[in-house]
Amino acid sequence: MFDIGFAELIIIAVVGLLVIGPDKLPGAIRTASLWLGRIKRGFNDIRREVEQELHNDAVMQELKKPGEQLKNEADAVTTDFKSAVDEADRPLPPEAEPTPPRPPSEPPT
Repeated sequence: MFDIGFAELIIIAVVGLLVIGPDKLPGAIRTASLWLGRIKRGFNDIRREVEQELHNDAVMQELKKPGEQLKNEADAVTTDFKSAVDEADRPLPPEAEPTPPRPPSEPPT
């Protein structure tokens, strides 16, 4: 995480020993390590949640593709059906209309 070498750790330990004192130094190190662990867990939780959201977003995009395709196909079927209904409702031209049946002629008596 940090680029700290052995020499820097010795300097930090000596300064901590002089500032905090030998009797409180172990407790301070424990407290600092607890805080550092909490911070690391917090960052890991945030990273995991972000990765999960990105994964969920990718899954949703994959699910939207077939949904859009089905919607387009349904629209095409609806359009075809409406055109067929409109064609069936259109009146027939006069030459295609059937002639009314003639009344039966009476036989001569």
